[in-house]
Amino acid sequence: MRTWSRALVAAALALIGSAPARGDEGPHVHEPAAVEKFGTVRFPVSCRAEVRADFETAVAILHSFGYARAEKAFADIAARDARCAMAHWGIAMSLYHPVWAAGNPAAQPTPAELARGRAAVLRAREIGADTPRERDYIAAVAAFYKDSDSVDHAPRALAFQKGMEQVRLNNPQDDEAAIFYALSLLGTATPSDKTYANQRKAAELLNDVLPRAPDHPGVAHYLIHSLDYPSLAELALPAARAYARIAPSAPHALHMPSHIFTRLGLWGESIESNLASAAAARSQVASSHPGATAFDELHALDYLVYAYLQQGQDGKAAAIVKQLEGVDALDEAQFAAAYALAAIPSRYALERHAWTEAARLELRPASFPWPRFQSAEALVHFARAMGGARSGDLATARSALARLDAIRQRLVEAKDGYWADQVEIQRREAAGWIARAEGRDTQALDLLRAAAQLEDSTDKHPVTPGAVLPAREQLGVLLGELGRPAEALEAFEACLATAPGRLNSLRGAAQAAQETGDREKARDYLARIASLGDKSDGRRLELRETTAAR
Repeated sequence: MRTWSRALVAAALALIGSAPARGDEGPHVHEPAAVEKFGTVRFPVSCRAEVRADFETAVAILHSFGYARAEKAFADIAARDARCAMAHWGIAMSLYHPVWAAGNPAAQPTPAELARGRAAVLRAREIGADTPRERDYIAAVAAFYKDSDSVDHAPRALAFQKGMEQVRLNNPQDDEAAIFYALSLLGTATPSDKTYANQRKAAELLNDVLPRAPDHPGVAHYLIHSLDYPSLAELALPAARAYARIAPSAPHALHMPSHIFTRLGLWGESIESNLASAAAARSQVASSHPGATAFDELHALDYLVYAYLQQGQDGKAAAIVKQLEGVDALDEAQFAAAYALAAIPSRYALERHAWTEAARLELRPASFPWPRFQSAEALVHFARAMGGARSGDLATARSALARLDAIRQRLVEAKDGYWADQVEIQRREAAGWIARAEGRDTQALDLLRAAAQLEDSTDKHPVTPGAVLPAREQLGVLLGELGRPAEALEAFEACLATAPGRLNSLRGAAQAAQETGDREKARDYLARIASLGDKSDGRRLELRETTAAR
């Protein structure tokens, strides 16, 4: 593990060297590019010379998860060069979303997308690739689509991983083979694996490629995904600060650094990243889907609201909640959009402890296909249950709790184990606070401890900046109410270990430290809160109280 960490530090130093100095323009000042820039990709193909540069651009867009745009670009290449089998490989790859789909049925390719992917693979094989290397790439993606109308996603993702491993073995000098193999490992990683075996192997592959390809979008992007975990995030900071510079025309590249900034509590940098990403997504969708909202923008806005709330910038968060009220048509009704639409208003109410407001939340927009995204819908029911329990509206709380239980059961039946567990965490939290409201304190404590233990056994999905209300934080709140400040402090500090800079956990830790008589620790937490509050708009009472307490 120490050797692996040293290797990643070396990779980090290489990326630091390629990024602008912090004291100059800063790594997150995103100026509009006169010419679109998606990074540098070297992917030789046997297609006609006049389409090769466009092919590499399409691959670069693919590496930044610009799937719809990449598919269109590959289709255009296929139209211009009827003998370019690899253009159809590109179409098939654009329809398979490895990281999004890993352990998440709601984000896996739809039947229509799978049908298009199978057709693209068939066409690539009918044309016939001119080189063994190209045939290897086509065979790897074909393994994912084989029997996709009857075989589950997970074994097909594993088949793609094995196929890409073979591509790399057959073509050891091909950096793209190593990069796509790393992506395939991320696409088969499991959230419950706390050794991060696949992620570490992917990072090793990318670290090896990095010196030869410092401006490759996939290297920086997949390093971030490989290290997007509390114990590893510091190693990804240089990649995060480099990726937006490498591919400034890709909304996802502008957003992705905020995954690491969120892990480290760097709220100002997260805000800059997501403002830039949302603006780029709006610009692109205005030409591709006039009148629609981009799912990339919604994804960025969820991270943006989370960061605003940690700094007490409630007015700016409120403006985004208001903006969502005007959302109707989307460029793609997909999982990241569903999650953001449900999470943003839920976060805004719950983080501010606006319990009555939370109890009244509704799923919006009504035109959105919510039944396809049950795990996202659950967030609103969780907010309603928590709001009802904490405001004394127990009828609403119990009704919402029943909805959570029903959604969890449907997810279990659909074999969606990860999201079934996430909903179970929410269900236990809400049930715990209902028990507290009913005077069943021992049961409330047991339920919140169970929620925290289940939460500790897994990790957050890349779609979210963090839990809407972390279970261990809620355990700390309950312990504080029950007059057990030492245990409450332990719970808040455990939450801060995985979610640094969370305002409510810092506030809880400061209060618990004061009540235990640890004045030095209390002063430290109060100072940290005050530093967050420098950006506050003054609406949050606890920030005003904290400033006064100092």
